[in-house]
Order: sequence, then C-alpha cells, then structure tokens
Amino acid sequence: MKFLSTFLAVLAALFLVFSQVVYTVDQRQYAIKFQFGEIVGTQTDPGIAFKWPLIQNIRFFDKRNMTLTSVTSDNIMTAEKKPLLVDFVVLWRIVDVGQYYRSVAGDEENAKQRLERTVRGHLVNEINLRKIHDVISSERDKITAATRLNANEFARQIGVEIVDVRLRRVDFPVEVTNSVYDRMQAERRQAANQLRSTGAANSERIRAEADRERQIIVAEAYKEAQTIKGKGDAEATAIYAKAYSVDPEFYNFYRSLEAYKETFQGRNDALVIDPTSDFFRYFKRYQKGGKP
Repeated sequence: MKFLSTFLAVLAALFLVFSQVVYTVDQRQYAIKFQFGEIVGTQTDPGIAFKWPLIQNIRFFDKRNMTLTSVTSDNIMTAEKKPLLVDFVVLWRIVDVGQYYRSVAGDEENAKQRLERTVRGHLVNEINLRKIHDVISSERDKITAATRLNANEFARQIGVEIVDVRLRRVDFPVEVTNSVYDRMQAERRQAANQLRSTGAANSERIRAEADRERQIIVAEAYKEAQTIKGKGDAEATAIYAKAYSVDPEFYNFYRSLEAYKETFQGRNDALVIDPTSDFFRYFKRYQKGGKP
C-alpha cells in the first residue's frame, strides 16, 4: 500500500513536470517563447515543443485572417471637390509573429488602430485623385488594390500583411443627398417630358398620315362610284332611248304613271294645278265606261 502511494506521487510529479516542459502548437497558431521577458524563440509550424519550466513561458497568437472594420465613416473629397462618406473593411493576418510582438507588444487592438490609420490615409489619397463616378462604380477595385499595395509597406514593419481591402459603403453626406436627389428628379422629369413631347409629335404625324390616306381612299372610292354611276346612267339612257324608239306613246304613258305615283303618295297629298294642263292628259283621254 505504501509502495502504491509512493508510485502515484512520483507519477503525479512526473506529469506535472512534463506539463511544464512540453507544450503543443495548434495549426491555427503561432507561438513565442519568452525567457525572463525576452523572446528566445518562435514557432510557426504546428506540433509539440519543449521549454524550461519556471524560467520560460509561451504566448500564442492567431495565424488566421482577421477583420478590421472602420469605426467611423470618413468624409473624403473627390477630384471634383465633392464629399463622399466612405466605410471600409480590411482583412489582415500576422506573418512575422516576432516582429508583430516587438512592434505592438502583441496587442491586437493596437495593431488594428495602426492599420486603420494607414489604410485610411492611402484610401484618402486614392479617392482624392478620382471623380465621383469612378469612386462609386468604375474604379473601386483599382482604388482598393492600390490602397492595399501601399498600406502593406507599413504593415510589414509591424509583422502583418493586409490580405484585402474593400469599400463597404460609398455615399453622399446628408447635406448633399437632398440636392443630389433633386437633381436626379429634375433630370428624370426632363427625360419624361422629352418622351411625352416625342410621343405627341409621333401621334400627330400618325394621325396626319391616317387622315391623308383616308382622304385618298375616299377620293378614289368616290371616283370609282361616279364612274360606275356614269356607266349606269349611260346604260339606263340607252335602255330608255331603245324603249322610246319601240313605242313612244307607251313610254310617255309609263313615265306619266311614274310621275303620278311620285306625286300622290298619300291620301292627304294635294296639288294646285290647272286641270287642263298637259300633266293630266292621260286622265282626259278616256271617258267613263272606257270610251274615248
């Protein structure tokens, strides 16, 4: 029993010593070894490493990409002296953990502040050289690429690398936004009026063409109708002439009957005329009983 207790005590002591001597570096971390507060070694590869207990200690730093977001929106002037509100995001990581610790004492917030100032300064320089349209749309990638390249010269001095820079927001200040919207509305209103006037002109042109075509069609139809009517009248005249030549007396009698029919169409029709006129000659030709 006494032997077992001694064995367990020795085993616990060995485990304690082993835990103070051996440490593990994760694949997502860097490790710095300190001795009496001074850096005596760094480890960038994952695995097991050793240190002297009591006189050496280890600090770990993240190897992965980290994000930096601008705290406030920057009011930056363009080449046209127009202000823009700009927010940006920076993706960065530690590449030289020893230099990183010596530069910012391993303080991540300190590193972020220094990176933010550097990126902001280079971003302002790039935007100052460009017009509003270029900043908003066509040259955003060029602006961020140039900013990342220039800011990396400083970043390497503190042992980090800027992986990417992105513009999160590019907008007009509040005092400028209303005037911009008013100008946009005026431009849209002008374009709408232009379209309306163009449409009205096209409408009038189409109506004029339609009226002209209608007049042409009506004139051609009238011409054709008059031609047909003239042919009909000519044929009717020929028929009348032929009938008249066959029996002139019957033809005159028939025409008189047609005249009587057209004149007396109702019971109340009255005609004031001399009874001895030629209009009633066929009424006088025969007496009662059919005798002349």
